[in-house]
Amino acid sequence: MAKRELPANWAAEIELQVPFHDVDIMEVAWHGHYARYFEIARCALLDQLQYNYPQMRDSGFAWPVIDLRIRYAKPLRFQQRVVVRAEVAEYENRFKINYQVRDRDSGARLTKGHTVQVAVSMVSGEMLFASPAVLLQKLGVA
Repeated sequence: MAKRELPANWAAEIELQVPFHDVDIMEVAWHGHYARYFEIARCALLDQLQYNYPQMRDSGFAWPVIDLRIRYAKPLRFQQRVVVRAEVAEYENRFKINYQVRDRDSGARLTKGHTVQVAVSMVSGEMLFASPAVLLQKLGVA
């Protein structure tokens, strides 16, 4: 299957260096920190879409993460420079973002995963079963 071409603002990359306070005695990043690395990349993506958390709130919706999956292929190590890529995977009934963590220098894939978020009305607290028009507008598909 051919890889689909994403609109330019549907993907974002951030670079980070694994800090000392994120590693264990073996100088390997603790598995729980990967979710934070995903979040940093997700916020960069949401900034590109001009729909980060303050804009979500102002549009009347909370977007809680309801699913997080991470596949650890190779460990991240102290001071390693990595690139974390976040890209829009689904948007019609839920907002799914795929992630890849690669070594900056070699390009080797180290980790992959995804998050799923759903729109929840800030007024009623009800989950929407279709993404609201504001998300579709921000993605340029409305």
